[in-house]
Amino acid sequence: MPKHLILCDCSGTQAIDSEALHRSTGLPCSKVHSALCTDEIEQAAAALSQEDAIICCAQEYRIFDALTEEIDVSAPTYVDLRDRAGWTADTASTLPKMTALIAEATLAPASAKTIDIHSEGLCLILGAPDVAFAAAERLQETLAVTVLLDRTEEPPISRAYDVITGQLRRAKGALGQFSVTIDALQQLDVTGRNWTWGPARDGGQSVCDIILDLRGENPLFPAPEKREGYLRADPKSPTAVAEATMAASQLVGIFEKPLYVRTEPLLCAHSRAGQTGCTRCLDICPTGAISTAGDHVSIDPMICAGCGSCASLCPSGAITYDAPPTDALMRRIQTLTKTYLDAGGRTPRLLVVDNHGGEMIQLAARFGRGLPADVIPLTVEALNSFGHAETLAALAAGCGEVAILLSPRAERDVQEHEIALAAAIAGPHVHLLDVADPDALSDHLFDVAAPQAQVETQQRPMGTRRQITRQAAKALVPTAETLTLPEGAPYGAVLVSSDKCTLCLSCVSLCPSGALGDNPDLPQLRFQEDACLQCGLCATICPEDAITYEPRLNLTPDALSQVVLHEEEPFACVECGSLFGVKSTIDKITEKLAGKHSMFANPDAARMIQMCDDCRVNAQFHQQNSPFAGADRPKVRTTEDYLSKRKDH
Repeated sequence: MPKHLILCDCSGTQAIDSEALHRSTGLPCSKVHSALCTDEIEQAAAALSQEDAIICCAQEYRIFDALTEEIDVSAPTYVDLRDRAGWTADTASTLPKMTALIAEATLAPASAKTIDIHSEGLCLILGAPDVAFAAAERLQETLAVTVLLDRTEEPPISRAYDVITGQLRRAKGALGQFSVTIDALQQLDVTGRNWTWGPARDGGQSVCDIILDLRGENPLFPAPEKREGYLRADPKSPTAVAEATMAASQLVGIFEKPLYVRTEPLLCAHSRAGQTGCTRCLDICPTGAISTAGDHVSIDPMICAGCGSCASLCPSGAITYDAPPTDALMRRIQTLTKTYLDAGGRTPRLLVVDNHGGEMIQLAARFGRGLPADVIPLTVEALNSFGHAETLAALAAGCGEVAILLSPRAERDVQEHEIALAAAIAGPHVHLLDVADPDALSDHLFDVAAPQAQVETQQRPMGTRRQITRQAAKALVPTAETLTLPEGAPYGAVLVSSDKCTLCLSCVSLCPSGALGDNPDLPQLRFQEDACLQCGLCATICPEDAITYEPRLNLTPDALSQVVLHEEEPFACVECGSLFGVKSTIDKITEKLAGKHSMFANPDAARMIQMCDDCRVNAQFHQQNSPFAGADRPKVRTTEDYLSKRKDH
C-alpha cells in the first residue's frame, strides 16, 4: 500500500492545499483537519489504521505513537510542515518546500548500528565530605556508592555506602567501564568498635560504572560534557548538584550506544614504518577517543561522542560517519533539492542544522517570522559530519547557497576549515551562521537576497567524498583547470626539487595511497595527483628534503593519470651493458670511492661500482682472494674407492 499523507492546519493557523500536495507528491492525501491531536483523534485513529501513514505535524508525536500502540498498528512517519514551512511570514508559495520535505520523509531510514553498554550502578563520588556524603545518601538506595575523599576525615556512621581516601591519579573509560588508579589509598576498617583507616598504598586499581565529580576542580576528561557516565557539577550550586545526582540515579541497566563512525585501517595515512604522517583526526577529537595503533589509528566506540569531526577531516576515507552513513545523507540532499525544483521552486537555499538548530527553527516559527519559502532545513545528527563534500554536493544539485547554523555541541574550528575549503572551490556561496536568537536567524535569512543557481544543469555526484568533491567542483566551475586551496587541504600536488632528489624512492615505498610510484624499467618518480592525500609522509621520510606541497584541486584529466615528477639517465653496466641505477648517482659514488677507499683501492674493485648486481657478484666470486672462495671441496668417494681399499688389506 502506498504511503498517504494525514494533513492538519493546526486550528487554521497555516495554509495547506490538499489537492496541490496530492498533485506534487503523487501521494494520497486526507482532508485538511484542524484538531487532529484533540477533537479529531478518532479520525486520526481511522487514518492510522491504514498503515504507511505520514503525519504532517511533529509536535504531538507522543499522542500519535500512543494511539498506534492502542489500535495495534505500526508507528507512522512524521514530517514537520508547520514549523519548517507552514508558519512563515513569507508570502511566496511554500508548496515546493512542502513537497521536498515530504519526499525526504518517504526515504527509507538507514539502519542504526549500536553496541550494548551494561551499567550495574557502581558509582564513585568525588568531592568534599559535606557535599559528597549528602549525594551518597540520596543515591545509596539505587546505586552501589563509594565516596573518595582526598584526606582522612571522620567517616559517617553508616554502612549504606563505602568511604575511602586517596589521590586520584588517573581515570579512563566511559559509562559502564571506568577504571581508576588511586595513590595513598586507605580503606576504612569497620570490623571493630572504633572504625579506623587502614595503611596507605599507591597504585590502587578499581572499576566503576559512573563517576559523579563534585570537586569543583578541573575535569578528569577532555570535553567532559561528552563523556557518557561522567557527571560533573559545581559543589557551590545546590541545583547543579541535585541535577547531576538525579542523572546518576538513572544510569543503571543496559543502554544502546550508537556506533558513530566506521573505519578502514588499510586506507589510513597516519603512519608508515614508524614515520608519522596524517594526524588530523588525532588533533581534533574532543574526547580523546582516537589513539595511535601502529600504521593506523584506533577509535574507542565507548568514548566516541559522535561529533563527526574526524570523518569530515579524514583525507583518505579511512574514517567515515556511519550514523547515518554518508550516502544516506547525500540521498537526502539530492532528494530535497531535486523535488523542490521539480515542484516549481527556484534556486533553494539549504539550511543545515542539528537538534539545537531545529529548536531554534521551531521558536522562530511560533514567535517570529519563521523561515523564508526558499530555505530548506536539513537536520543532521552531528553538525561536523556535514563537511566540504556535502556542501559542494548540495550546490551542484541546484542549491544557490548553503548555510550551516553553528551549534554549541559542534567544533567550530572544524566547521570553519570545511567552509573555507568549500568556499575556495565554489566561491562565496557557503556561510556559517553564528546566531543564538531565533528572531535574528529569521531576520538574516529574510534579508539575504535570493541567490542565483550555481549550475546550469543539476548534478548528482556519487562515490566517495573525494570523488563527490571532484565531480561537484567540475560542475560548479566548469572552465577552471586548477583551484588554489587553503593550507591543510586534503587535495594537492607534490613538488620535487630536481637539484636535491636522488631518486632513492623512499617516498614511493611509504606513500599510503599509491600517489607516488616508480618505473621498474627507468629511474623515474611518478605521481598521480588525484590520489594524493597531502598526508606529509613523503616529505617526512625524504632524506634530501626535496619534497614540498601545493594545496590545490586539479580538475584536468592529468590529475587522474601518472606524470613524471623527476627522472634521470640510467647507468649502463660496464660489463654486460644492462641499465641499472641512476647515472649521476653512480658517477658520484665512483668519484668519492674509487682509489680513495680501501675496499676500492685497485682498479678492478673500483670497476665493480659500475656493474649491475649480477655482474658484481660474478666479479667478486672470480677475483683473486675472493671472500666467497673457500678450500677445495673434498673428493667424492665412490664404490671403486671402497673396493680398492679392501684389496689393499
